[in-house]
Amino acid sequence: MEYDCKEYISGYIERAKAAQATFEKLSQEETDAAVRALAKTVHDNAEHLARIAVEDTGMGNVPDKTAKNQIKPRMIWNHLKGKKSKGIIERDELAGITKVAKPVGVVAAITPCTNPIVTPMSNAMFALKGGNAIIITPHHRAVKCSTKTVEMMNAELAKLGMPEHLIQIIGEQSRENTKELISSADVVIATGGMGMVRTAYSSGRPALGVGAGNVQCIIDRDADLAEAIPKITAGRSYDNGIICAAEQSVICPKEKFDDMLVEFERNGAYVIRSENEKEALKNAVFVDGAMNRHATGQSAADVAALAHISVPKATRVIVVPVHEPGAKDVFSKEKMCPVIAAYAYGEFKEAVEIAKVNLEAEGKGHSVAIHSNTVKNIEYAGEALCVSRLLINQPCASSAGGSFYNGLAPTNTMGCGSWGHNSISENLDYKHLINISRIAYFMPGNHVPDDDELWS
Repeated sequence: MEYDCKEYISGYIERAKAAQATFEKLSQEETDAAVRALAKTVHDNAEHLARIAVEDTGMGNVPDKTAKNQIKPRMIWNHLKGKKSKGIIERDELAGITKVAKPVGVVAAITPCTNPIVTPMSNAMFALKGGNAIIITPHHRAVKCSTKTVEMMNAELAKLGMPEHLIQIIGEQSRENTKELISSADVVIATGGMGMVRTAYSSGRPALGVGAGNVQCIIDRDADLAEAIPKITAGRSYDNGIICAAEQSVICPKEKFDDMLVEFERNGAYVIRSENEKEALKNAVFVDGAMNRHATGQSAADVAALAHISVPKATRVIVVPVHEPGAKDVFSKEKMCPVIAAYAYGEFKEAVEIAKVNLEAEGKGHSVAIHSNTVKNIEYAGEALCVSRLLINQPCASSAGGSFYNGLAPTNTMGCGSWGHNSISENLDYKHLINISRIAYFMPGNHVPDDDELWS
């Protein structure tokens, strides 16, 4: 088995190397044409790919996946177009440094069942932007839809005369094949569960992984509930709650707490108001403290049905009031379905402390959402919370991975820094998939401080 596995994967690696050796010789314009083709393929086939993704994985919903398949290609291509990624990309005359970009080679990408279309697409766009080839190993629940996506992208690359095998997807899924692939590639991208991310980091190759999500959402006293709650509801319900950047807990001033629950109800939420319902929901969402796979990526109405709770069919989100943060209540954890925990706080520092305790239990390093108009409070949270992204006055689920309305790099792979046991604390981008040679010129006119100046 070991010999067969090595031989099988070596075929992918050899084909990728041959394609990459040809591709890296192309011009920036030709490279960008290939990258654009990947985005346009997914964008133009958004609904078709959304439907097969839902059929294949049994998670999420077609309208949200369709929207995602349209907006992500637009954002990522808009971000990448016009950027230099080959040859000389920068000349710093003041420092005497000239930067030359070069490919990393063959990229291996582990992609999840939660984003089985746009993650292969974005990883491939970043890889090709840097002049690389890429081999994708999809989640076993998403083989059909991810493979179809790759086939469609390759068909468009062929029309442009691009080398064959620039993008490949593993045909036979197994842990052995994935381990062999990631130990044979030049760079590994791991987007998915923490077990697979840890495997990537132990592959012996440079690895770029993600951390667990458990987004805390703080509502400041000066926030307008009528503006904040629709955004939070949209984020929590987006694609049936399977996005790692989706809001998981809402933390509200205690004097506004009841008004907040009413506002949630106005926006299609069902509020848990009894201990019996809370216990029933807990048993439906979690099994021995772990996410119930039968609830993962299901609608709020379907999750309620699992719990034998009667809710309107159009319910978008289920809100659970919680009194103890962190390990004391399982609802403080990440919930891969449209269920959100709700906490009340006194002073703003208490809100930040609730978020911190929840993040220490799960999700440290990922993201926090804040609805506030007070810069002092926003920056206090920014200094106090160990997360890589703080999203202000916007739905975190659809904005943490970049947006036309913020400056974060558009992506589907969000690094969480050392807090989340990741190598980057930012959004994965093409710059993580290029090597840079730095030409350092001798600068005889540079100022050299004397001892008095240096140590004063």
